[in-house]
Amino acid sequence: MRTGIFLSYAGDFKAAADQVVELEKVGVDIALVPEAYSYDAISQLGYLAAKTSTIELGSGVVPIYTRTPSLLAMTAAGVDYVSDGRFLLGLGTSGPQVMEGFHGVPFDAPLGRTREVVDICRQVWRREDVNYDGKYYQLPLPADRGTGLGKPLHLINHPVRERIPIAIAALGPKNVELTAEIAEGWQPLFFYPERADSVWGDALRAGLSKRDPALGPLDVMVSASLAIGDDVEDRLAWAKPQLALYIGGMGARGKNFYHNLATRYGYGEVADRIQDLFLAGKKNEAIAAVPDDLVRNVSLIGPRGFVKERLAAYAEAGVTTMLVHPMGADTAEQLRFVEELVTLTS
Repeated sequence: MRTGIFLSYAGDFKAAADQVVELEKVGVDIALVPEAYSYDAISQLGYLAAKTSTIELGSGVVPIYTRTPSLLAMTAAGVDYVSDGRFLLGLGTSGPQVMEGFHGVPFDAPLGRTREVVDICRQVWRREDVNYDGKYYQLPLPADRGTGLGKPLHLINHPVRERIPIAIAALGPKNVELTAEIAEGWQPLFFYPERADSVWGDALRAGLSKRDPALGPLDVMVSASLAIGDDVEDRLAWAKPQLALYIGGMGARGKNFYHNLATRYGYGEVADRIQDLFLAGKKNEAIAAVPDDLVRNVSLIGPRGFVKERLAAYAEAGVTTMLVHPMGADTAEQLRFVEELVTLTS
């Protein structure tokens, strides 16, 4: 199992980059930079590329709606170039609140657009003249939708790789099936190993049955909070704000992917209460409503033996890359937790 670090949306990124430099020395395999409505991920990845030399770098994730498919491909090729072939393009749809609220673009056809974006990116990386007649993207733009002067072009530069790996963040069955079919990697959030197959198993098997063998095995890239030790039970509380935010507030009532996931895990009543409290502005009460056992089931928090058992459960569920958010009191403790994780997975 590979190990990785998932950086924070907020905080001191330059300090976090220094932490990645140290983690590279102890054998951490990959670092992911998120993008929601914080700083963009790409400028930070360029900074990381200059400060590191071996660790893989990825986006976790950039939304498909905010850049044209060709710009996504150009951007990925650029980061892959400055990192000497160490980039993984993490893609996702985000949600309607962010896309329509912050970016002012319609949140429509997530499945169809994702497939077409991936197709176009790979065409650009192969330096083909980009011709694409999709349902959602047409390149060049048809004459009746513009000036009629568009022409097929190919990328000027020669990319380091003609196939940059793509990982898709997906939770819903149809999106997971698509991911298993077309992507090199899958980034699920709040992964509960013992219930993963009941939630996603059919979708994964359906997608894998249509998968091109040239893509290789699907890299299942799971993120989890991390704290290792006999005295870290208090860190369960540290992990609850993120769960409360996502289950309660990351989407409208009836349109929240994370609330739906918690419900499918069997926490429907709890998810409803968290959402009610969060949407009523009672964020502290929503955080307090997150049960300890839910945190334990989707994280790596506890004594070394417990964490080792949880890693085995993740591996049994098909996880191939473990991305962690260390819940340390300071940088030194965070680094110690990740170093210990590396020893447990090696």
